[in-house]
Amino acid sequence: MNDNKKILVGKIVAFQGVRGDVRVQTFTEKPGDFAKFKVQSSKFNPDDFRFVRTVPNTNVIIAHIKGFDDRTSAEVLRGTELFIERDALPVLKSGEYYQTDLIGFAIMRDGEKVGTVSCFQDFGAGDIIEADDGNMYSFKGAIVDLNNKTVTVK
Repeated sequence: MNDNKKILVGKIVAFQGVRGDVRVQTFTEKPGDFAKFKVQSSKFNPDDFRFVRTVPNTNVIIAHIKGFDDRTSAEVLRGTELFIERDALPVLKSGEYYQTDLIGFAIMRDGEKVGTVSCFQDFGAGDIIEADDGNMYSFKGAIVDLNNKTVTVK
């Protein structure tokens, strides 16, 4: 694990209004944390990202990016991934982990390896593990073994 790598924390999914605001789907535990992040992207300067507000009861925030000040210019940002530096994340307690740390772990089911963690998805009903072969497994109730680098699913 490289503590200096960038961590994906969100994705611009749509524009919001006529002033160039954007809707960001967050991949963080608390969407409001975006107010503290120095967000990075290949499409804009980190100092140009401004957190506006959270959308209640969702994992979506509204943000504004300087230089994208109308609906048309903001529309080109759709699909833009947003990152932060790994060292900007809080230090974890023993036994805790970030999902990004599990990428590359073996996925186990009934004592057999069924794949390798490729990424995580969330389509609204909870976190899903996507394996390297494209199969998907519910992360709910999964057992993570950091020492053996395995995630056991039901």
